Amino acid sequence: MEAELSSLAARARTHAALGDPARLAIVDALTLGDASPGEIASRLDMPTNLVAHHVKVLTRAGLVVKVRSEGDRRRTYLQLRPETLAALATPRLTGVGRVVFVCTHNSARSQLAAALWRHRTRGAAASAGTQPAARVHPRAVAVAHRHQLDLDPGGTAHVADVVRGDDLVVAVCDNAHEGLSHQLRPRLHWSVPDPARVDTDAAFESAYADLADRVARLAPAVLPGDPR
Repeated sequence: MEAELSSLAARARTHAALGDPARLAIVDALTLGDASPGEIASRLDMPTNLVAHHVKVLTRAGLVVKVRSEGDRRRTYLQLRPETLAALATPRLTGVGRVVFVCTHNSARSQLAAALWRHRTRGAAASAGTQPAARVHPRAVAVAHRHQLDLDPGGTAHVADVVRGDDLVVAVCDNAHEGLSHQLRPRLHWSVPDPARVDTDAAFESAYADLADRVARLAPAVLPGDPR
């Protein structure tokens, strides 16, 4: 917990340092190459004393370092520290084996989420329901096919028969999140509206889009090789 709080404090300092448009402009200017304070002042049309102030703040936050020129030793260059920017990203989830998406009937949202996860990451995924239906909703099958996802129309299952100890359980509906017992408690909750309540193609497309966005955000936190 102490290490986590320390990490949060460091990220907060970095965010604070970036909270000024001028400092953000300096960081942008250094993203692809190094520059002297004078070059930054000229490029951004900013007084040199103001550049010096902002560079001091960025240096204290660990975003920028100064290096001495190997040519003119009187000159210094500013370098961006990309690892500090990378630390702003949400910390990764560790100890994840498989991802299991759970909803009530395992007939739409959880099925689409698992198919999206497999398609995006090629990683192991499963889906289940607290009260599984006999089959996947036809509109869910249709929206999956429109987006080149594989769904088994008859492949529903009960959560108790699917979830294992090392699974990352993601509830994609409120009822499943609130109704599961402590042993099967979801680690994450996505409050995705049930498209079957409306039962239109538009509702299922909306659920697909919501899930696709959430899967894209979760993947980098679970898979080390997945770009953020």
